[in-house]
Amino acid sequence: MRLVTIGTSAGPRAASVVTDAEGTDRVVELADAAADLVAILGDPDLLAAVRAETDAHDRARLPRLDDADLLAPVVPGKILCLGYNYRGHVPDGVDPTANDPEWPDVFVKTPNTLAGPCDAVVIPPGATDVDYEGEVAIVIGRRAQRVSLEDALEHVGGYTILNDVSDRAWQRRQSQWALGKCSDGFAPLGPWVVTPDEVPDPQDLLVEVVRDGVVTVSQSTSTTIFSVAFVIHHLSQVLTLEPGDIVSTGTPQKLSDAQAVHRPLADGDAVTVRVSRLGELTTRFVAAQEAAA
Repeated sequence: MRLVTIGTSAGPRAASVVTDAEGTDRVVELADAAADLVAILGDPDLLAAVRAETDAHDRARLPRLDDADLLAPVVPGKILCLGYNYRGHVPDGVDPTANDPEWPDVFVKTPNTLAGPCDAVVIPPGATDVDYEGEVAIVIGRRAQRVSLEDALEHVGGYTILNDVSDRAWQRRQSQWALGKCSDGFAPLGPWVVTPDEVPDPQDLLVEVVRDGVVTVSQSTSTTIFSVAFVIHHLSQVLTLEPGDIVSTGTPQKLSDAQAVHRPLADGDAVTVRVSRLGELTTRFVAAQEAAA
């Protein structure tokens, strides 16, 4: 099931997304008892009720998703991200795991970075090297504190897409990455959360990024160094993961041809992150003066 948060006259509300017979995505605004998307993700009974409510509607009569005011699907208390979690390409005969680190490289994106799936990202004034990173993001459904590796996936409420927008110039100025990762709006999220039953194996998803009509990233999550289960287990040994928290699992390397002609993001650029089973997230980038107009 796909779940979204939409803006309404009564405030943000949870909704489900279905596809009609003609292939058009439509939206079911859920009843008051299921207005909180995070609560739905953590409660099997509530999730079952949402499925039943969704199935009861005549899809052809539902509002179009394109006409909805899509917000970030969740507002996380924490956004935790991984660096260097995909193995690079190696020559035939070389062990791809030979240079694997022992532990994940974890950093934080602050709350001001959160952006909805339809929000433009403003390139900060003076920024000269803003870049994109397409990632699979985990939405925590149940509180996770010192969970075992075997039980870790039981705490996943769903999966979504995050673009870990990064200012490389600021990132290079310090050993810690915070100022390169935490400009306002630098974490577009969405467009929806896909429930775990639709993702039987999170280590078998194809992550691609498209820029200027060209695929610049294409790699399977089977090549991640640290699995979704391990990351949840590992993080929960140090801090408690709460429902609605986001754990973003890192980005693959750009393809060599794309890297050779890469240029920083500029006003008017658009980047699409698409992940098998999860859908796609398109983000438009604008110059600061355009956003202020």
